[in-house]
Order: sequence, then structure tokens, then C-alpha cells
Amino acid sequence: MNTKRPSDSYTIMNEIVLPNDTNTLNNLMGGRLLHWMDIVAAIAAQKHCNNIVVTASVDGVSFKEAIRLGDVVTLEAYVTRSFNTSMEVYIEVSAQNIPRGEKYKCNDAYYTFVSIDSRNRPIPVPPLDPETDLQKQKYEGALRRRQVRLVMAGKLKPDDATELKAYFNEK
Repeated sequence: MNTKRPSDSYTIMNEIVLPNDTNTLNNLMGGRLLHWMDIVAAIAAQKHCNNIVVTASVDGVSFKEAIRLGDVVTLEAYVTRSFNTSMEVYIEVSAQNIPRGEKYKCNDAYYTFVSIDSRNRPIPVPPLDPETDLQKQKYEGALRRRQVRLVMAGKLKPDDATELKAYFNEK
């Protein structure tokens, strides 16, 4: 299986916030943003593994800035690390009010996807070779984030989360 680079999965998606995307305050509804984030992250994951993927988890998403009616939302995503059959994808969201010339970061998150075959069974994904310092940092942190997700889901005992224990013991 050929090793891939984060740039192989890099995906950008733009959306404009229309009236049916907003709440009564004329801000983008959180559920709509999560929907867009899931789409851009799934595209990035599919680019990495060249297979159909399904969402396995979404890390805590916090909304840092409101996105207003008429803003253009830019979602950027790429795979930060691959495991056996799953991949962690980082998504960064920014919004731009074009007439005012304002652009701002709204939020970011990590999604996990599993690559599946035609019978909906998990299948192996290619390894990832990070290139930049930031990509290497996200790659290293991915194992800790994965262990947090597995502990929270009850799939890993806290005592078995060796990367997490090592991280906190060195602090």
C-alpha cells in the first residue's frame, strides 16, 4: 500500500450562508456547519484511501465566532494520521464578509472516518507521511486524541492508554 502525504487529501470547500441556513439571529445554524464539515472531511478521507468512508466520530466542536447571513464559509480539511482502517481528518473553518473585507477563523475540529468495502466492512487505509512541522505535530497528537476518543467510547481502558499516560507523566 503506497504511503500518502497530507497534501494528497487536502480539500477546500466554499459555501455562502443563505437565509435557509440561518437561525432567528441571522447566524449560520450549527447543524448546517457540522453538515458541511462532515462533507469536506469525508472528501479528504476518500482522497486519502480511494474508498468509500463513513464517519466514526466527531471531536468536541466549539463555535468561536458567529457566521453571519451572506458570509462565505471556507472549510479546509486534510488527513492528519491514518491507522489500520481509520483516518483522523482536521478541518479548519473560516468565514469572510466580502463587502467589508473581513475574514476570520470560526472553528476547527477533528473527525474520524473508517474506510469500508462494498459489504460495509472496514478495510485497510494507506499510511501517512507528514511533511511540514505542523503536519508532524498534528500526526504526533493524533494517537493521543485517538486514545481519548476510544476511552470516552468505552473501547479502551484508561490504564491501556499508554500515549496519554506518557504525555501527562512528562508534563
